[in-house]
Amino acid sequence: MATAPEESSSGFNNFLQSPLGSNLALGAGIALVASIMIAVWMWGQKPDYRILLSNFTDKDGGSIIAALQQMNVPYQYSEGGTAILVPAERVHDARLKLAAQGLPKAGNAGFELMENQKLGVSQFLEQANFQHALEGELARSINSISVVASSRVHLAIPKPTVFVREIQKPTASVLLNLHPGRVLEPQQVRAIVHLVSSSVPDLPAQNVTVVDENGNLLSDQADNGHNNKLDPNQLKYIQEIQEGIVRRIESILTPMVGAENVRAEASAEIDFSHTEQAAEKYTPNNKPENTAKRSEHLNESKSTEGGGDSSKPGGVPGASSNQPGQQKSGSESAGASSSQKDDTINYELDKTVRYVQEPMGNIKRLTVAVLVNNKTEIGTDGKATTRPLTDAEKEQITGLVKDAMGFNKDRGDSLNVANAVFTIPAKEIIPEEPIWKPYANIETAKSVGEYLLTLIAILYLFFKFLRPMLRKVINPNGEKSVEQQPPQPKIAEPIPDEPPPPPPKRKGEDASIDDAKELAIENPRLVAHVVKNWVNE
Repeated sequence: MATAPEESSSGFNNFLQSPLGSNLALGAGIALVASIMIAVWMWGQKPDYRILLSNFTDKDGGSIIAALQQMNVPYQYSEGGTAILVPAERVHDARLKLAAQGLPKAGNAGFELMENQKLGVSQFLEQANFQHALEGELARSINSISVVASSRVHLAIPKPTVFVREIQKPTASVLLNLHPGRVLEPQQVRAIVHLVSSSVPDLPAQNVTVVDENGNLLSDQADNGHNNKLDPNQLKYIQEIQEGIVRRIESILTPMVGAENVRAEASAEIDFSHTEQAAEKYTPNNKPENTAKRSEHLNESKSTEGGGDSSKPGGVPGASSNQPGQQKSGSESAGASSSQKDDTINYELDKTVRYVQEPMGNIKRLTVAVLVNNKTEIGTDGKATTRPLTDAEKEQITGLVKDAMGFNKDRGDSLNVANAVFTIPAKEIIPEEPIWKPYANIETAKSVGEYLLTLIAILYLFFKFLRPMLRKVINPNGEKSVEQQPPQPKIAEPIPDEPPPPPPKRKGEDASIDDAKELAIENPRLVAHVVKNWVNE
């Protein structure tokens, strides 16, 4: 009974020692070693994962993972599960496909809520959905600002009423979650306030409150009204005027004293008040002959006293009775007559109406300071020397600066030109960094270590296992190839008188090996063809 396993094992050993069995074993070993080498290489070439999305809600995270599984995109988690990583070459493609599916939704539902209205919904619920949708749309608009990570908007819209005294204005509250290390400028806060105010009917900007994630009030109620503070546009206007004056001064003095030999600073007082003036002035009356007439009214009347008809002359006809003012008595005169003449002339009055509107941004006063370095001269010996400016040179520079800055004495402008030796700071010598230093970090070391480990493992498997197997397949008897065999020494031909002794005859395996050697020496091409057929089998 014990002879059966021994016979099977001996049969398996005989099969392995046979040419077919040895070739199969070598082929299996070669395939195993090659697969191990490929696995090591693929491990060393694992994909680089990048962040696809982060800071999403749990609901959005589940939807994103389901979408990635449908697209057969490998993914990983990082940063405690708050970020999803995908291979670097598929980041942009995955983002576009997720955006087409509306992911992530960011937890703010907009006007898409109005698309799923149920039949028979009440007016109150419809108004509540509309307000919630408006809050979501405002939050989405605010989230598009680069410094804002997320936001929430709360609107308090009162019910409409027909009583004017009971009308209340809407109010709004905005909670901002900023990116780490980022802050909002005052101008950006005002932009958010006006964005919300313009999106809700009858919502004044004073009723909008903006708070950050730390509970800091960003919108000051006093800043929304009228105040005496300069806004950023006015400060920018002052800075542009000052920089323009300095630039003009340096550009006109640089050809005279050199590019690095002049420094200038300017301070401008700007009047941003908006003034409107209306004046009405009356001048003294001129002489009548030099004044235009507006209107003239002439009134002339004549009357006669007495009992007779005043329209008929009385008395004896003659020269004396026709004279005016002639006293008549008795029967010569029937009564006395009188006449009146009024002349009214209205002249035009001198009147001057003046309406003056002064624009904003007028310069009230300029103050400029200019510092000039000593003048450099080259002597006859070729050496450079410096000397202070003369009074004539200072006066010339002062005149040029006055013209460049627009100096106005009546306005109270001030100018100061000084001459001094400039102190040139020593240049800092920055040592050159070695070539390897920018790459000397942990990530680079890890990448290099992975590549080196992969290369060492592949070389070890090749030289330790694969190469000996391949040699054994090519030369199954352990013989060197024909090309590697040393040249056989020539055997001296025996003397014809003495025939060479016959070689000793060998039996069995030794005789076959000798025959194979002789055949390889005589016909190496045939032997190579036989070995090639063995390998192919």
